[in-house]
Amino acid sequence: MSAFYDSYDYSAYWQGREYEHQAEIIAISEFLKKIKHINRAIEIGGGFGRLLPFYVYRTKTSFLTEPSSKLLALAKKNNKNFKNVKYLQSTLDNLGKRVRKNSFDLVLMIRVMHHMGNPDKTFAEISNLISSDGYLILEFANKIHFKNVVEHVIKKDFTFWGDTTTIDVRSKKSKRNKTIAFLNYHPNVIKEKLKENNFEIIEIRSVSNIRSSWAKTHLPRTFLLEIEKLLQIPFSYFYFGPSIFVLAKKKG
Repeated sequence: MSAFYDSYDYSAYWQGREYEHQAEIIAISEFLKKIKHINRAIEIGGGFGRLLPFYVYRTKTSFLTEPSSKLLALAKKNNKNFKNVKYLQSTLDNLGKRVRKNSFDLVLMIRVMHHMGNPDKTFAEISNLISSDGYLILEFANKIHFKNVVEHVIKKDFTFWGDTTTIDVRSKKSKRNKTIAFLNYHPNVIKEKLKENNFEIIEIRSVSNIRSSWAKTHLPRTFLLEIEKLLQIPFSYFYFGPSIFVLAKKKG
C-alpha cells in the first residue's frame, strides 16, 4: 500500500518546530485530564509516533494507524520500549475491516483532518470506532485564524470571517501535480458536523497561538509555552490560532 508520506520526510518537517509540538502536547495533556478511564485508544494517521508517548501511559492498549509504511516503521522504531502498542498500516476508511466496531474509549486524530475532504464520512467512520460515551481528540487547520482574517480585512474582504466554505491552501503548482489536499476548515463547519454525527463538544482549544519565526528566534521556548498555556482556552473563543483542538464525547 503506497501513500503520499512514503515519499515525504515528515520527521524532518518537525525539526525547528519544537514550540508547535509542545503546544500540541499541552492541549492533549489537558484533554486527557478530563477522561477518567481509557482502556483502548487508537490514533488515526499517527505518523512516526510523535505523540504516542504522551497518551500511551493512560491506556491498557493503544493502536497507532498510519497509511505510510515508511512512517509506520519509524513509529515502531521510535517507540520500541512501549509494549502495549499495536501498529496497523491502514487508512481511516479501511479501519472498520481491521478493528472491532465501537471498541475504543479514545480516538485521536491530529494533523490529519486537513487531508479529509468529507467531514460527514470522516466523523461517521470515527464514530463507528468509539464506544458509547467514548472520546475524540481532534485537531484541524483553522481557516479563520488571526493572520488570515487580518489579511482579508486589509483586502477589504469583510465577509471572510463568516464564510464557512472550506479552502484548499495548496499552491496552483501543487494542485496541478495532484499532491495531497491541504484543507482549512471553518470551526463552525467542524462543530456542526460533529454534532450531526452524535458528538458532544466538551472543550475547544486554540493552539500554536505564537507561531511566529521572530518570537521563536528571540524568546525562550519555555516562556512561549507558558504564554501558550494561558492563551489556549481564552483564544479559542475567537479561534485565534492556526490549529484548533477539540475534545468531544460520543453520546451514549
